Amino acid sequence: MIKNLFVSAICAGIVAGLIAALLQFIFVIPTLLEGELFESGSHIHFGADGSPQSERAVPSLGSDWGRHTMTVAFNIITYAGYGLLLAAMMAYAALKGIKTSARQGLMWGLCGFVAVQLAPAIGLPPELPGTIGPEVGSRQIWWLFTIVATSIGIGLIAFGRGYLTLASIPIIALPQLIGAPQLDVFFGVAPPELAAEFVTLSLGCAAAGWVILGYTVSAILYRLEESI
Repeated sequence: MIKNLFVSAICAGIVAGLIAALLQFIFVIPTLLEGELFESGSHIHFGADGSPQSERAVPSLGSDWGRHTMTVAFNIITYAGYGLLLAAMMAYAALKGIKTSARQGLMWGLCGFVAVQLAPAIGLPPELPGTIGPEVGSRQIWWLFTIVATSIGIGLIAFGRGYLTLASIPIIALPQLIGAPQLDVFFGVAPPELAAEFVTLSLGCAAAGWVILGYTVSAILYRLEESI
């Protein structure tokens, strides 16, 4: 059983990581590289002439293969870790008599996206390079608290019974009601449109990666268990 969990998680992590990296190279990284131009001062928004306009640079990916290789490797490692968590939870559900098909794995992946990416992004959205934020430690604490609370809430929705299911609502809402650490002033150096585009594209690629991960983990795990 444990061997099947690791095999499904690693294989799914490779598949989801490669696809997520490809989507990032197409959509996210060009926006990230453009944000770095504003961070370095190569481009300036609201320049000396007071104009509210700044031309879009549309930078190419370039030939920094070391950086691109690290992006792919980081995606594979990250999604393999997430895949192991999903596989473990699917195995736990199987002990409760709930078999997870490949189609149901899509929902597992979507729930993982909501818990790990979307819910924390409500208070702490993905940030362009050069964006100044609150102290890192406080943000990490809120981020982890949000993931745990959202995961528990989703678990109660999926497996809770009776009034216990209703407890999921305040549990999921609690981190958002407390609120993420925020600065009292704004320090944006890049156009707000670029920042909004970066957030949208980052979350969109993450959603695709999670859904693919959930489907692949459940499909491989289901086949391995059926072959025993």
